[in-house]
Amino acid sequence: MESNFIDYVKFYGFSGNGGAGSSHFRREKYVPKGGPDGGDGGRGGHVILKGNSQLWTLLHLKYRKHIKADHGARGEGNRKSGADGKDIILEVPVGTVARDEETGRKILEIMQDGDEQILLPGGMGGQGNFHFKSSTNQAPHYAQPGIEGIEKTIILELKILADVGLVGFPNAGKSTLLSAVSAARPEIADYPFTTLTPNLGVVEYRDYKSFVMADIPGIIEGAAEGKGLGLRFLRHIERNPILLFLIPADTADIKKEYEILLNELNTYSPELLDKQRLLAISKSDLLDDELMAEMKKELPIVEHVFISSVTSQGIPKLKDKIWAELNQ
Repeated sequence: MESNFIDYVKFYGFSGNGGAGSSHFRREKYVPKGGPDGGDGGRGGHVILKGNSQLWTLLHLKYRKHIKADHGARGEGNRKSGADGKDIILEVPVGTVARDEETGRKILEIMQDGDEQILLPGGMGGQGNFHFKSSTNQAPHYAQPGIEGIEKTIILELKILADVGLVGFPNAGKSTLLSAVSAARPEIADYPFTTLTPNLGVVEYRDYKSFVMADIPGIIEGAAEGKGLGLRFLRHIERNPILLFLIPADTADIKKEYEILLNELNTYSPELLDKQRLLAISKSDLLDDELMAEMKKELPIVEHVFISSVTSQGIPKLKDKIWAELNQ
């Protein structure tokens, strides 16, 4: 079954042309030689992006391959301006980035609910001949044409906004952790790549405080080169200030797995390594105190906590560490 979570769409956008100015002269019964009174052309319609916090996917734009705003109307006599072209407003999830497909350049990004930004500006309307009257030219026949709109292939990418991004191999227990600490109910099963789309959960903390955690599809070696879910996964952790690495206690070499995950992030974007990092050893209900003490000697040098999503072992401590990191 096709997923409803769409985080990438491409469409061909057209903003409207500006209307032409009018080259018109005043004509009345007792004014045989009225002066120029041509009005201005209307502005072409913009293509606008607007943030909507109730949206979490770009699915509604997936099948809109051509998006076109209206043209501005021509100016008229009696200095009457033409109507502006109707704008097209596309509502998108908060966290949406718009790029020029040809150059890859970022045009804008929507970061707040209700934020409106012009993606493709409409062309300006031309000035009517009224503006060109002068002492040496009392009857100008010239009026400006309208400026053409912009045509461009646009890429929209959604990057999930969360305080904490869960990083780990498939089947590391990220979905289980998210369901244990929040009201989110991601699909959970005992096989890799259960999570094919990001899941967000609001984690309640003390004194009615909370933070947002994102369970993102599991990383695999080669993700930065596009293997597996690859770049789709990595794009979503760019905006998380804290990366929570989740590695199961029954992993053969926790330190090696942590280094593989770090390497994938570094290959994709070295800036990701500047983020705050925490390590959670999941499925720790399988360990006794002696085994846990032995494992601590082999762990990578990073703040860590042993947890169990099943028994809630270490969960309060993990929340404390996350909250402390978020408020440094």
